[in-house]
Amino acid sequence: MHNGIKLNKKAMEAVTQLQIKSKKIVFLSNAPRPSLTVIDFLLKMKIDKQYLSNVMTSGEAAMQAINQNKFGKKFFHLGPQRDSSIFEKVKENLTTIDNCDFILCTGLFDEDNPDLNKSQLHENDSNYYKKFLIKHTSKKLVCTNPDLTVHRGDKEEYCAGYIAKIFEELGGKVIYYGKPYEEIYKMCFKSNEKVLAIGDNLRTDIKGANNLNKDCLFISNGVHRNEFKDNLELNKLLARYKVKANYFQKELQW
Repeated sequence: MHNGIKLNKKAMEAVTQLQIKSKKIVFLSNAPRPSLTVIDFLLKMKIDKQYLSNVMTSGEAAMQAINQNKFGKKFFHLGPQRDSSIFEKVKENLTTIDNCDFILCTGLFDEDNPDLNKSQLHENDSNYYKKFLIKHTSKKLVCTNPDLTVHRGDKEEYCAGYIAKIFEELGGKVIYYGKPYEEIYKMCFKSNEKVLAIGDNLRTDIKGANNLNKDCLFISNGVHRNEFKDNLELNKLLARYKVKANYFQKELQW
């Protein structure tokens, strides 16, 4: 629907046409923030409020579990300060990584985060996070965004899934919230509803549709746009990620 900076006009036209045809529209995002925060973000991007009656985020699902102390009480936040709304109701339980019951991961550290040792970190340096987490693999890591990367305009940025992957490689256990995991879909529609899943991420959007045996439309000019050159390579790309797509579009349009 957007590239992190501005709305996709053709995608908005498609949503408008779907609404005219009385189709239920659900925006399901792997944003590591509560649904209301994402709705505010979309409103600031000038999306019409009438389209935002069904918004669910991975952050919302994780927040509900955190508020119930599902993984313990004390937590350490690994991620940027802008994601702090996810633990607003239990912020008094925020502590150090040594004293926490679990690690709450919403992404990479901010450059000005006091837990970040800038002298050791190069941008998106996996070795830094390996060294930071290696002593804490006995604790669970709650990942609020399974995506590895996202595009903000023309810039590619790492997400919480990138950290979760590192943690798993170290032998740690990760609890994921969001696509492609089934639990998030139960919060969006009933099992007997006919659904078309639309997305640009094969690991999450398309894999999630496959997991639930739902039809899907793959938007090729998104997360994977630099991984193939033509339609022949596109089929190989899907095979590489072990997923299937019923339909394809370069970008979402009517």
